[in-house]
Amino acid sequence: MAHNATILGGIAGTVLSPDEAAFFREADPWGFILFARNVETPDQLRRLTGDLREAVGRDCIITVDQEGGRVQRLRAPHWTEWPAPLSQAAAGPRAMWLRYHLIGQELRAVGIDSNCAPTLDVARDATHPFLRDRCLGSDPARIAELGRAAAEGLLAAGVLPVMKHMPGHGGAQIDSHHGLPEVAADLDALDALDFAPFRALADLPMGMTAHIRFAALDSAPATQSACVIGLIRDRIGFDGLLMTDDITMNALPGTHAERAAASIAAGCDLVLHCNGDIAQMAPVVAAAGAMSTSAMRRADAALALRRDPKPADLPALHAEWRALTQAVA
Repeated sequence: MAHNATILGGIAGTVLSPDEAAFFREADPWGFILFARNVETPDQLRRLTGDLREAVGRDCIITVDQEGGRVQRLRAPHWTEWPAPLSQAAAGPRAMWLRYHLIGQELRAVGIDSNCAPTLDVARDATHPFLRDRCLGSDPARIAELGRAAAEGLLAAGVLPVMKHMPGHGGAQIDSHHGLPEVAADLDALDALDFAPFRALADLPMGMTAHIRFAALDSAPATQSACVIGLIRDRIGFDGLLMTDDITMNALPGTHAERAAASIAAGCDLVLHCNGDIAQMAPVVAAAGAMSTSAMRRADAALALRRDPKPADLPALHAEWRALTQAVA
């Protein structure tokens, strides 16, 4: 059965309302994404994730942005406060594995089984501050090494990673939440720098697009460009499940429904709609339509990698992570 080609985040608060449950039951999105407005306590979050799955009648994916630093939806006092990823890149792959494995353990404990991480964008001095400290560095090979460690740490905790932002957002000098960044680099330069970390991790199960225009490739944003999506598939070699970044961001033109339709037409498998009520989600659900056969194949392949986390001595892992990161602080 093909589900609706959306991941929806229009959940108003910490409890699923009857109207929301009825809407989600009818809409049948492939998954959900949660935000700080949905998070209160571990017990509350377990109830909410359970209610979301009950609404659609299956063990669907529930994802979140839990990178650390500014982009972290689950926070103290109930969850660990993680520093920005860039600030800990020097600690090395083992520390990065530990960090994301512990994040994954915290997420799975409350019913969240995907994380929109790692960020594989290549940082420059001019990279906009909204993104720069979320990156893992400026060397593509090092980013790939740390990104692999982060992804494997999450997978070992039973959490599916979503690498972002494909095919590379590091050249952006404006915030795509507010406008459309444009990068003028030619294809060879993009291939050598921005695409390289994603090519190295092309076997990962899920990825997220960048709301950015590559002037040398297309006039449309990458999320809505058949040229760029084709490049992600063919040149980078990614055959995993490809979701858009949040289509409510102002980088994209048109209504939310038009943005959804254009993204699916360009070759994205799923539309991510993060902010809005039922009236705003309904047109997006209609515009996205049912998942394609290829999208369902990729979705099934991703779900096959979801597993129960192995038992772990979490205090000992935390202590090891602290020792490694403090050594380079």
